[in-house]
Amino acid sequence: MEILASRMLIRPVDYPKSVAFYRDQIGLAIAREYGAGTVFYAGQSLLELAGHGEPSGGGMPVGRAERRDVAAGRAERRDIALWLQVRDVHAAQAELADRGVTITRAAQEEPWGLHEMHVTDPDGILLIFVEVPPTHPLRRDVRN
Repeated sequence: MEILASRMLIRPVDYPKSVAFYRDQIGLAIAREYGAGTVFYAGQSLLELAGHGEPSGGGMPVGRAERRDVAAGRAERRDIALWLQVRDVHAAQAELADRGVTITRAAQEEPWGLHEMHVTDPDGILLIFVEVPPTHPLRRDVRN
């Protein structure tokens, strides 16, 4: 099987609020809008917010009522996170703070060598902004 493309699909509790968050506060550019959906560019991937129904046959790990609790600030999602690589995590943190985004965990170096900063979206989904330092193994050419 050949995978041709991929995207992350999120079905938010409050679609307009989530669109505003990703567009205005996080600063993602819109790739496409359709009816009740918005697709954002997210580096080499796409992030789609779908404001239309649930998938047939279920498939959502958290029920709509539980997601409403998350959106109301009464619960935290622990079943999913988005990993977003940036060039400079400290600059990204300052930019997001200037836009009014609450930084849930300030940028810091992790034991595994990455520099990470956390933000939570309106549905409680963890956004991990990551800087890969020049000396980290992810930057090494492993072809030789």
